[in-house]
Amino acid sequence: MSNGDIFVGEVIGTAILILFGAGVCAAVTLKYSKARASGWIVIAFGWGFGVLAGAYTAAPLSGGHLNPAVTLGIAVDTGKWDKVWVYLCGQMVGAMLGAVLAYLVYLAQFNANVGAGAKSAEGAATGAGEDGPTPTLGIFSTIPEIRNPVANLITEIIATMALVLPVLAFGLTKGLGESGTQVLVVALVVVGIGLSLGGPTGYAINPARDLGPRIVHQFLPIPNKGTSDWGYALIPVVGPLFGGALAGVIYNAAF
Repeated sequence: MSNGDIFVGEVIGTAILILFGAGVCAAVTLKYSKARASGWIVIAFGWGFGVLAGAYTAAPLSGGHLNPAVTLGIAVDTGKWDKVWVYLCGQMVGAMLGAVLAYLVYLAQFNANVGAGAKSAEGAATGAGEDGPTPTLGIFSTIPEIRNPVANLITEIIATMALVLPVLAFGLTKGLGESGTQVLVVALVVVGIGLSLGGPTGYAINPARDLGPRIVHQFLPIPNKGTSDWGYALIPVVGPLFGGALAGVIYNAAF
């Protein structure tokens, strides 16, 4: 695969991933959305379908990594580092593009976030929380339920390992490769991670998925958008990168 193919594939695939993911968070969160307060299960499946659509779309061009932690885990396992920077650049550009597209889809709902009725992503997912104009960061990036940097970091490391180890294993599973169902299985793993491990931090498990939309949130003209929470932003970047690298080391040693 050429650098150009990799970059284009990762931009398009990651943009689709974030469009679906930020889109489902907006759907569950924002006032006047027909899916408002529909719950955490909806969010988990929305992100899983985002992985499914994005990775299948990008696969012919780049292999459909869509995640710096996956790219890093593969590089650690295989020792091939020459294309890593291309993947990371494409993923970051795609993540920011996808966040902008999700914003445009829900533009009217974002603009309506000026009076009573909007809820935070966490409150909308559970049906809890007071009505009123609220911060919208949870639509774009993760927010820990309990702010504890050590615990939050551990959660992100373990959750990312739970993603990257299966991704590496599926690469050796001949039947999955021949049938083309690898991406489907990975998407289901992402849904499972959201349902099982997503409660503490909102499961970033992808540095580009969290950082790119957070940058976009900082600059978008969203009424009452609140802070972009840069004090927490390092956790969903460092945790997944460490988890992805550790998964690569474990996989290389064990298989």
